[in-house]
This record gives sequence, C-alpha cells and structure tokens, in this order.
Amino acid sequence: MSQPPSSRLVKPKTQKGKRVLKEREPKQEEVSKRALFVQGEKTSQIIKDVLRDLHKITQEGVKYTRKNPNMRPFEAGGEVALERFANKMDCGIFALGAHSKKRPHSLTLGRIFDNHLYDLCEMSVQQYRGLQDFASAASQVQAGNKPCMVFAGQAFESSPQHRLVKSMLLDLLRGLQVETVNLAGLDHVIMVAAAEKTVYLRQYAVKLKKSGSQVPRVELEEMGPALDLALGRFKAASKELHKEAHRRHKPTTKKEKNVSTTLLDGKVGRVYVPRQDLDSIALHKMKGLKRERQAAAAAASASEQPSKRQRE
Repeated sequence: MSQPPSSRLVKPKTQKGKRVLKEREPKQEEVSKRALFVQGEKTSQIIKDVLRDLHKITQEGVKYTRKNPNMRPFEAGGEVALERFANKMDCGIFALGAHSKKRPHSLTLGRIFDNHLYDLCEMSVQQYRGLQDFASAASQVQAGNKPCMVFAGQAFESSPQHRLVKSMLLDLLRGLQVETVNLAGLDHVIMVAAAEKTVYLRQYAVKLKKSGSQVPRVELEEMGPALDLALGRFKAASKELHKEAHRRHKPTTKKEKNVSTTLLDGKVGRVYVPRQDLDSIALHKMKGLKRERQAAAAAASASEQPSKRQRE
C-alpha cells in the first residue's frame, strides 16, 4: 500500500535537490509565504480575473491555469490535492477560485503548516473592478515595492472571522519582510474596510504634489483591484495546532563565567586579579623623590671621604 504524497519521505538524489530540501526545512525566522493561485472544478470569468490581479500585486506567487476537480478543502479528503501542489511549489498560503450555483464566484484563502492544511476562509465576490479599469494609476506604481496596509473597522478586533481574514490578507499581500522601508518607495496603499458580513478591499496609488512648503501634499488615486467580498464559511486552526505553529525556538547560548544580570545594574561581571607585591612592583617614580635620593647619596659620599684620609 503506497503512502499518501504528504507523508512520503523524499530523499534527494542530486546536490541541487539537497539544497532545495534544505531551504524548505523549518527555520527560526521564517521567510515570507509564497502564494499559490489555483482554480477549482468550475470557475467563472470574474474569479479568473480576480486570481490574475491578486497574482500581479503579490510579489511572489505561483499561478495554475488548469481546472482541478478534486479541490474541496472544506470536505473530508478534499485538501489532499491542495497540500500536494503547495508542498511541490513550497507555498505557505493559497487562493482557490471556484464557481457554483450554491456558492457563486467563491474565493477561498487558506494556509499550510507542516505540509498540512492549517486554516481556511471562504468569501464570495459581490462586486469587482480589475486593474485594467485603472490602467493610468496602476502604471505609476513600481513592481516590488512594499505596500502600506490599512485595516479599518472594529470587526477586525472583535470578530474571529474578520481577524482570520485580516491575518490571511496580511500574509498574502504584505510582500517581502524587511527591517527598514524607504518612504520614497512607498507608492501604493492597500485599504481593507470591514462591515457586518462584508469586507471591502481597495488599492490606491500615492501621489506627492506641491504644497508650498517642504512637506508635500499627499493624494490617493484608486488603482484597483476593487473587491467587495461577502464572508462565508471559515475553519480556524485547533488550539493544539495553533500552539505548535506559534512555538518559538529558544536559542541555546553558552553560559559566560563570572557574569550575572541584575534588575538595576543589568549585566554585571566579576574580575579576578592576582595578588600584587607592592615592594617589588615597578611604580612610577616622582621627580622630587629622585632629587632627594641624589642629595642623600652626595651627603653619604662626602662623609666617607674624610675617614679614608684619616686611615692613610
């Protein structure tokens, strides 16, 4: 009996294969998640356009254009094909597009952890305007720049479903993880607003205009895509899996001898100095002491000269 693809042990046969598997190993600081864009059994033209635009604004991603009939992640066994594709392309997050009479224009976002499905969120596209409708504004944004993401709405803090959507959109659209950002390269903003059962996603191009002072006047011009998403089914990770995914590796540091830490002084060190003999140690001699020694030596030599004459 053959093992499922997700649990099969893969042994590299070449040096390049060894390097690829080493890069996919768990790390203390994970890199940005690579996105997978894939179609289900039936898709509409709207969903195809949405996947195409999301793939364009995502800096790193893999897009499949063929239909896949066995991708139903909310059903038992329907996530095997998704896990296989995600593990093959080393993708940590995916966007699945599908269309049916019961769930029209469905967009499902999900994440992969440890080669298995982690969580899911399904949304239905109510209204859509693509990048081609804002060609003039979209052409002013340079590809590869990090966006400024803004989430507006109390639901992103109170509703579990909205919090899940916020987390997934951050992983999907935030781009590469960097330590510093050049403000001159901040040329577009992604705005996500929350309603009761709807999420509104808009993207704007940043324009800096003259204001009569050193600080320019900032204006926003919509550049697409514009999505109105109605929230549907969602599946959060279990407590055990959530705890395992958020577990951090404690770095093993070598203990330093004679070093301790305190709340007030911070890092404190203890230094051991060998005992010093002050009688034999070479100390700095003052100029005044040198004159006294010379005078004492001259007086001693003068007292010795008469005694020699008396002997003679």
